[in-house]
Amino acid sequence: MVARQIRVMVVDDTDHVRRMLTSMLSLDGFDVVGGASGGPEALEGIAAADPDVVVIDYKMPGMDGLTTARQIRARRPDQTMILYTAYVDGDIERQAAEAGISVVLGKVEGLASLEREISRLCASLP
Repeated sequence: MVARQIRVMVVDDTDHVRRMLTSMLSLDGFDVVGGASGGPEALEGIAAADPDVVVIDYKMPGMDGLTTARQIRARRPDQTMILYTAYVDGDIERQAAEAGISVVLGKVEGLASLEREISRLCASLP
């Protein structure tokens, strides 16, 4: 039996970063089912996209990644989320955990770390 592809939604306000993540995740076997340039767009599209994992940037205008995660958690209590950000510190990690984010990864850690964490978090999917 072939395992199904992990469905990922990418939320990042920087177009080239969102496109790069989408391309690289797709090339490496993930099914990128949605992309959004900010929290409101992510909230609008998440039900239709129905991702296994949402990768969310922290610093976004209007609605930051933590607020986005809280709103997603309110609508989808079991949604797996990763905060993928250039800004990592203990306070952000604590707030992210409180918002329901499973993992905080620094963008400096790179795409390999992101892909590894997505796979780990979704290892038990049918």
